[in-house]
Amino acid sequence: MGTAPTEISKAYEPKLVEDKWYADWLAKGCFTANPASTKPAYSIVIPPPNITGMLTMGHVLNNTLQDILARRKRMQGFEVLWLPGTDHASIATHQVLERKLKKEESVTKYDLGREKFLERAWQWKQQYGNIIIQQLKKLGCSCDWARERFTMDDAYSRCVLQVFVDLYKKGLIYRGKRMVNWDPASRTALSDEEVIMTETQGHLWHIQYPIVGSNEFMVVATTRPETMLGDEAVAVNPNDTRYQRLIGKKLLLPLKGKQIPVIADDAVDPKFGTGCVKVTPAHDVADYEMALRHKLPLTVVIGPDGKMTKEAGDDYEDLDRLEAREAVVESLKREGLLLKVEDYTHNVGYSERSNVPVEPYLSEQWFLKYPQVPRSTDAVEKGEIKFYPERWEKTYAHWMTGIRDWCISRQLWWGHRIPVWYDSLAWTSLRMPDGLSEIDRTTVLEFQWDKHVRVQVERPPDPALDHPEWKWARMHDGQFWHQDTDVLDTWFSSWLWPFATMGWPVTGPDIIFFWVARMIMAGYEYMDEKPFSNVYFTGIIRDLSGRKMSKSLGNSPDPLDLIAKYGADGLRFGLMLIAPQGQDILFDEKRCEVGRNFMNKLWNAARFIQMQRAANPPSHPPNVHDLKVQYEMNDAIEKVTGALDVYKFNEAAKKLYDFVWGDFCDWYIEASKVSPNIEVLDKVFSIVLRLLHPFAPFITEELWQGMGYGTDSVQFADCPKINAVDGATAELATRVNEIYEVISAARQLRNEHGISPKTMVNFIIEDKDSRFTVDDRIAIMRLVGNCNVNITDSHATGADPSRVTNAGTIFMMGAVDIETERLRLTKNLADVEKQLKVADAKLANENFTSRAAPIAVQRERERQQQLREQREKVQALLRALQ
Repeated sequence: MGTAPTEISKAYEPKLVEDKWYADWLAKGCFTANPASTKPAYSIVIPPPNITGMLTMGHVLNNTLQDILARRKRMQGFEVLWLPGTDHASIATHQVLERKLKKEESVTKYDLGREKFLERAWQWKQQYGNIIIQQLKKLGCSCDWARERFTMDDAYSRCVLQVFVDLYKKGLIYRGKRMVNWDPASRTALSDEEVIMTETQGHLWHIQYPIVGSNEFMVVATTRPETMLGDEAVAVNPNDTRYQRLIGKKLLLPLKGKQIPVIADDAVDPKFGTGCVKVTPAHDVADYEMALRHKLPLTVVIGPDGKMTKEAGDDYEDLDRLEAREAVVESLKREGLLLKVEDYTHNVGYSERSNVPVEPYLSEQWFLKYPQVPRSTDAVEKGEIKFYPERWEKTYAHWMTGIRDWCISRQLWWGHRIPVWYDSLAWTSLRMPDGLSEIDRTTVLEFQWDKHVRVQVERPPDPALDHPEWKWARMHDGQFWHQDTDVLDTWFSSWLWPFATMGWPVTGPDIIFFWVARMIMAGYEYMDEKPFSNVYFTGIIRDLSGRKMSKSLGNSPDPLDLIAKYGADGLRFGLMLIAPQGQDILFDEKRCEVGRNFMNKLWNAARFIQMQRAANPPSHPPNVHDLKVQYEMNDAIEKVTGALDVYKFNEAAKKLYDFVWGDFCDWYIEASKVSPNIEVLDKVFSIVLRLLHPFAPFITEELWQGMGYGTDSVQFADCPKINAVDGATAELATRVNEIYEVISAARQLRNEHGISPKTMVNFIIEDKDSRFTVDDRIAIMRLVGNCNVNITDSHATGADPSRVTNAGTIFMMGAVDIETERLRLTKNLADVEKQLKVADAKLANENFTSRAAPIAVQRERERQQQLREQREKVQALLRALQ
């Protein structure tokens, strides 16, 4: 025993327990990692949530998994650092601030200007940016909060800028004009990974393009008629015999009246639409590449704000692109050039953040050629880095094989501003100020490009630098020098997270899939080693209809409400029970109820043990129940440990649930009411608390301290290991399970035939193999309650209700009037069959199955299955009475 036990209160109140222990852990520095420790090191860097974020069910899942790993490693004797932090989230922060400005001040960011807007952004970050961190604490996350990082901390920003400069020097970063994904709402470029392809119900418009010099037309099918205002050609496949005679002819572009050529290109799919494809080089990636091959001009008709440009024509200029679509269609109808319109389902790219359709847009951007691609690909292929589940390895290999240069610039103000300065006077050289120390010289780098000097700043200029020429350069910034206005993609800072958070390069040398790949490449490029050894992919939490949870759909519960209702431990454990490795999770609030009920069961078990201690029962050698529970305890240790070793969190949680609820509480504690063995009760319960602690940290700490099991926090207690017990064998466990099976059968017979627990019942067990001892008979009577049990080697069955078990058949004698029972069961069967007929008819009705909500259909199917099982059960009882 450790500290003096304290009385466990009658009812478990999660809020009181959780608030108390989290404050205690923080006060004692339980989560603070000691760099001087001699223990083996174990570190996790949190996938940094956005500063605009609020706790979601996805965060609950992801961070509970990390907390389980961190807490388990502490118990295994590791010095654990779970390093927390937040991401500056450029686009999301802009959206939040711009909405706030519009609502509260009726101004835009452009009215404020860049510097004032950034001041507001920092003020907002200080006030609201750590809300999600406080919410993670409510969940019980054991992060080292003293080391919390932010992707725009000064030291972290220096890492980001140094990497930019280094990659530029290596020729891996370049600037060029290319087609990019454009978000018209946020007015910025996006990477491919920030575009969500969404199945959309649209149309396919068939437009007639007149052939110059004839009365014929070429018919073009398009999903975006508004872009035709920027057409520069119509393309066909060179092998398409329908159109070979027209290659080289001129067409009259509808609504614009200009002539455009018919070209042949292998990229055209003859099976799409009519086989004729409009070529709009400035507004489609494939069309742009085709235009380069055929030297076509580029006409931009949709601007960066999503509105039509002057080049679109007077009738359409300044219209929103979707308004222009309607206007173009109406114009085509008036001119008799719209042949037909078809319904068409296709995938449309939407911005991950602003949720508007992405526009292919031709603009000048900064790009990165990924470093260390072969080495990063081999690391996973050869098993140096393992994925859980393994199926993601193929996805990774495919992504790495088809990887394209990364657009790293964003047309935003909040973020890491690109460290490139332009000489407005087109100077051809810049002399480094004399007298700068070697450290100072690393601040400024010089290189020639397009006859202009670019000065790259690796880290913000040091205000303490007291060189007159340097001050002059800063004072005249804006007049002679100006910095690139773009910022770096948020992921450009996040891909450095595993090592930049640990002090690189200052002190020395999840989320989502493409982040994992980029972190691996960055690790090999800058640390010359893999950044991590194992990658665990969580599933997506969905509602019972299979929809991804989101606030916009109104199907995502607030985790803080769930914590208030069920407790953090109930939420965590309930979620782990339904979180199979890498699979999507259909969330039902009932799982939180299961978690809370489990915590209550655990609480009541602790109270029972304390009451048995107080009664001072005499000690006794372990009986079969004591031995059996210790055998099952060792099995639980083995199964839970094995599952967690390979990141099968739900298997570990399920084994814990089954052992604690079934083996320990339902059977062993019940058996202990007859003859309690305090030593075994305490031994097993202390192991239960240690096994469960990573999943449910609050209640296990409260009970660990209340039971007096240790002088320190349970999170530093030894991780349970298998400890063989004489006599606790598989054979004994099997025999005791046979006793429990007979007890269950007796209880079920009583319940099925409506016999009150207060009514005395006689049972006979037909034990042909002489399995049961006198002690077993006594145990059966005590655990069934209010009964008498006789054991015989043979019994004439008669019409007494019975149930067959692995240890023999048990009969309930004389408690049932056969005819009355037969009538009761016959009526019951008729009721069940009536309900089943209604359910069958409902599910056979296509109007219901096709139009009702998926969750309603699913529930009806579950009800149908339950009724079928109930029917089979009643039929079996009737057969037994014959």
